[in-house]
Amino acid sequence: MSRRVATITLNPAYDLVGLLPEIDKGEVNLVNTAGLHAAGKGINVAKVLKNLGIDVTVGGFLGKENQDGFQKTFSETGIANRFQVVEGRTRINVKLTEKTGEVTDFNFSGFEVTKADWQRFVTDSLSWAGQFDMICVSGSIPQGVALEDFTKWMMRLRNECMCVIFDSSREALVAGLKASPWLVKPNHRELEIWAGKPLPTRKDVVDAANQLRAQGIAHVVISLGAEGAMWVNSSGAWFAKPPKCDVISTVGAGDSMVGGLIYGLMMRQTSEHTLRLATAVSALAVSQPNVGVTDREQLARMMARIDLQPFKPE
Repeated sequence: MSRRVATITLNPAYDLVGLLPEIDKGEVNLVNTAGLHAAGKGINVAKVLKNLGIDVTVGGFLGKENQDGFQKTFSETGIANRFQVVEGRTRINVKLTEKTGEVTDFNFSGFEVTKADWQRFVTDSLSWAGQFDMICVSGSIPQGVALEDFTKWMMRLRNECMCVIFDSSREALVAGLKASPWLVKPNHRELEIWAGKPLPTRKDVVDAANQLRAQGIAHVVISLGAEGAMWVNSSGAWFAKPPKCDVISTVGAGDSMVGGLIYGLMMRQTSEHTLRLATAVSALAVSQPNVGVTDREQLARMMARIDLQPFKPE
């Protein structure tokens, strides 16, 4: 089995992660810097997969003016790079974690993708998409890319690679869902927004996930923050809850979960085992300043602490 995965991040970012006791609005806040990372959702997924031994290629757009940090990361980690370089700067996201564990994001604007840039990317990405067992598309859509064009590209990508994993939010999520990806990973709030109503119970969440499945989406995984995750597919539904963890940063926790899901699926593990693994990878991510799996024994210990239960409607 080739075990080849590509991740596509159309709108990556440098993540500046900081810790402070409490944000005091209107005042000077002293912040303990936890890290500055070349990131973006698909790049975070790629880091996890590479740590777990999967060959991974990354693609999307990078700003010409500040691409060096990304190129250095790809070179050091051995991740294959298919990014298109465009005029302008890749954005910077500032993520501040208070002692309560609450995270406040300041996401700055970045480069704008021209029509010519987009067409070049579409042509290139579709030329190599069929070489991969799975392709993960995640994150927001950059300025200059129309939602309809994104949907059309997602549909064409789906024709080239059957197993497209999709993780996004807001209008990009809605646009991508129209292409019926193979697996989607909304969080609880995103699923509520899509459903157009609150989903207070697990049954409500499962019902909404099954509505997505009725549109041709095989797997729906819902991340529930500290409560864990649910996975709904043709075999049923499972709920996984991690132990309480000390939070350094929640940045990349959802991306780490996606990486764990892809790894388990690539290794042909059961849904239960894969969800346990993905939840453990995500739980470890919140206790460190950057994404990745650096200790397989630590991961195994965390997996043993995950409470995994089938969902049984009353």
